[in-house]
This record gives sequence, structure tokens and C-alpha cells, in this order.
Amino acid sequence: MTTASTTTPLFEVAGLNVRFGTGPGEVHAVRDAAFSLAAGRCLAIVGESGSGKSALARSLLGLAGPTARVTADRLRVAGREAREFGPREWRAVRGRRVGLVAQDALVALDPLRPVGKEIAEPLLAHRVVPRKEAGARVLALLERVGVPEPAERARAYVHQLSGGLRQRALIASAIAAEPGVLIADEPTTALDASVQSRVLALLGELKDGGTGLLLISHDLAVVEALADEVAVMKDGRIVESGPVGRVLEAPEHPYTKGLLAAIPGSGPRRERTVAEPDDGGAALLDVSGVSKVFKGARGSRRTAVDAVSFALRPGEAVGLVGESGSGKSTLARMVLGLAAPDGGTVELGGEPWSGLRERDRRERRHTVQLVPQDPLSAFDPRWSVARIVGEALATAGVPRTERRERTVRLLEQVGLSAQHLERRPLALSGGQRQRVAIARALAPSPRLLVCDEPVSALDVSVQAQVLELLRSLQEGLGLATLFISHDLAVVREVCARVLVMKDGRIVESGPVERVFAEPAHPYTRALLEAVPRRARTAVERL
Repeated sequence: MTTASTTTPLFEVAGLNVRFGTGPGEVHAVRDAAFSLAAGRCLAIVGESGSGKSALARSLLGLAGPTARVTADRLRVAGREAREFGPREWRAVRGRRVGLVAQDALVALDPLRPVGKEIAEPLLAHRVVPRKEAGARVLALLERVGVPEPAERARAYVHQLSGGLRQRALIASAIAAEPGVLIADEPTTALDASVQSRVLALLGELKDGGTGLLLISHDLAVVEALADEVAVMKDGRIVESGPVGRVLEAPEHPYTKGLLAAIPGSGPRRERTVAEPDDGGAALLDVSGVSKVFKGARGSRRTAVDAVSFALRPGEAVGLVGESGSGKSTLARMVLGLAAPDGGTVELGGEPWSGLRERDRRERRHTVQLVPQDPLSAFDPRWSVARIVGEALATAGVPRTERRERTVRLLEQVGLSAQHLERRPLALSGGQRQRVAIARALAPSPRLLVCDEPVSALDVSVQAQVLELLRSLQEGLGLATLFISHDLAVVREVCARVLVMKDGRIVESGPVERVFAEPAHPYTRALLEAVPRRARTAVERL
């Protein structure tokens, strides 16, 4: 495919193939891909997890990996023929000519260095500014990508930032040396609607200024908001491509039609299957007036959660939405018993949960499980999938002889199979890791599931499967779910009630239908207005 520009393409690719392994075990990740990208244009590559999107993108930076075999009839990167590039040539291109926003910010950012030093590295490596000016440029970059309190965040380490703040810091690092082309691999994953809107606006400004964007995304609402053209990948091949309006509004390939049909809220409104218990039912989880304060530098104090109360009953799903840094994850940690509230109480099953010693909580620990936002950071990278899920089964008392069979059944529940048993986390795609995290959480047969952005890394078709799974668990097992998400359309699909959180407080709550259709608080209205058009339509289809 070609772009509607007469300028020299920043990327010009023909006959690109990427293979891993040899013989019967060979994986042909990218097959005969062809496309071009000009300055000031955005090409989006979309497809399911494992379709070859990331392998294609990383091959354009010489980062496909030491076991990869990359061949092409033509591979021009930033105006230069790259088929014979060696390590020195690739180092000169990365960061300065082509920037990369990777999918996993927690992995891409060095955990041993403050974020500010990480962002300063490309500035100094490519001699963009003198060393004495690097600090001021770092603060300007953090502010540009919407990071609050940039001076404080620049001193923080990556593990001290929320998922949204990590992603924005990664984008700041990618654009630091002002590259002419940016590869953005899921750049808005796990970002709330308002922050996503700012990031998309920033990427749009870069594009308008002449930067070429190669966008890798499973979020078709984001693609529609930013891309000029789109290429749809399946099993390593580009099966459909063209102007974004034509492909998304009048798709020709059955696979593209299936992706669009799987978007939450895109189909006919069906009867809600999640339980909606009577108010008089006994609460499984009772959160009463909880608060949490963190101490900062020079004696400063930050209130992360401020006098929050709510109840959650068996079979009920409650959505928790709000901007990154609003206190959602801190509240979740108190519900999980991983952080003690400074004020207020948490009760589980009518008995105290907060304020207990861990040994007094241990017998009930299996009844509350977490599906984390960053599964890669939650897994031991040395363990296989069989061991990761098997450990959770062991804590639930499942005999060793039954664990493998039970593990396979759990994997099948979340769209995986026995073929994944011996793989390690780094050998899985982001979406596959998220599914393993869900399987592990389900293994001990919990009563309460805390889902922290559980489908943010999943493509729309797998996302639809997981949401259906969660609905069936709520209905069939009476499983209660606290569902933290930036994706309002996903919350609308799964939850009966929603809590809107801002600056540590619940500013609005109520039935999903009422809150999304007639938001009472200005902040809720702002969140809804920030949602990309296609996703907003899904939210409003009540």
C-alpha cells in the first residue's frame, strides 16, 4: 500500500518476512508484508494478539531478537536501506531517527534509574542538548505528555508510578530526541479516557508537525481517531488495507468484520446477565470510610484515598473508573489486604479484613484474587505457565496429580490451550500473559475478584471472550467483581454499578445506565467527552 504523499517515504517495505526457530518448530511471524509511510501520516497496524504486529514493528528497528531471521525485498528505514545494517547503524537510527513507544512500559524503562535519567538518556546519547540543559528539557517533556508534578515524577522510579504515568514517561523518552518517525506499540494501553485523549492529541500534534507515525493497536477507536490508513494483520499477513474510514466503515475481509463486531457495545443491546442483587442482600465486601495517606519528599503528604465507602454483594460487578492517579489502585490494594487503611475499615464476608495480621487473614486469602494490570511484573520470569497456574491450585489444596488437567481447563476457559503450558512469560504476547493472569486468579475458586485493567492488553476479539467469561462467572458462581478500568465501554458491558473516582474521592456512583446516560458530576461528563468517537458511541448505546 502507499500513502497519499509525494515525499520520500520514512518507511518503505516490500516482501518483509520474519521467522523464529527452524525446522518443524519454525514460526513464520510476518509473511510478505508491504507498506510505506510518509512524513505527517499515520499508518495503523491492527490485528489480534499473536498476529505479527509487534514482530513487524520491531523488525523496523532491528529489534526482532537474536533468534529472528528478517528478510525483505525492500526495507528502507528513515530514508536508508536497512537490510545490511549492523549494530552501529541501528544505534544511530534508534531514538534519533526512529522512536519507539513499547507495549510494556514496566519492562522498557530501567527499574534502577529515576525516570528523569531514563528520559535524559536519548538527549545525551544523541547530543540533542548540552548536559546542563538536559534536566530542564526532561521536565518540559514530562509536562508535554501530561505528567502532573513533573519535577517530583522525574525523581521517582518506574515502580513508584501508576500504569498510566509509566506509559506517559515512556512516550516522553521516545520523543525526546525528536525523531522523524515514531513507532507506537499500543501507546494508550491502560490509560484512562482523559489521559488517552491527551496522548492522542499529542501524537496528533506530532503528526501535524511532520512526524510519521506507525501505530500498533488493538483499540479500533484509537485507530479511527489518529490514523490516516490502516492495515489489518492475521496470521502474519496483511489481509486488508486502505484509508481508515473505508476499512472501518465498509470492511471487505471477513476477519476485519469480525474485529469490528467484537468491539464492546457494537452489537445489539442485550439483556444484562450480571447479577443485580437487592439492596437488602448481605454484602460480601463492605468498605467503610477508608483513607490512605502517603508521605513524600521533605515531609509532604498526599492523600491517595479519602473517606471512601461502598459495598459489593455476591454475583455483583461494580466498575471503578477515574483518571490515572485518582486512587483506584490504592483502594484496590486495601480491598485485597495488601495495604492497611489509615482510617476506616474493610470487612469481607461480614468479618474484619483490614487491620488483621497476615497470619490471621491467611485462611481466607484465597477467597480474594487479583487480575493485575501488568502481568509480566506479577510473574516469575523463570516459571512456566504450568507452574504459574499450578502454584495457585496448590494453595487451594488441589492434589499434584490433578493440577495439570485443571490448569489446561483454566487455560481453555480464557482462550489458551495446553500448547502454552511450558512457555515462560517472555515467550507470550501481552494478551496471552493477561489471559494467564486471569486463569491464575480463577484457580483457587475465589469469591471476590479484583480486576485491575484486566482486558486493557487484549485485542477486541479476545477481550469479548474474556468479558463473556467474567459475566458467566458472576452469574454461575456468584462471583463478586471489583472491575477497575479506563475503558467505559468495557465497564458498561460487565458492570451493573459504577463508582467514579477523582482525587481519592468517589464523586459519583450509581447504576451504569444512569451514570453514563445522565452524568451528574462535571468530572464524569469530562470523562465521557474524552472517549474517542467510536468508543463513545458504544458507551451511549444503552
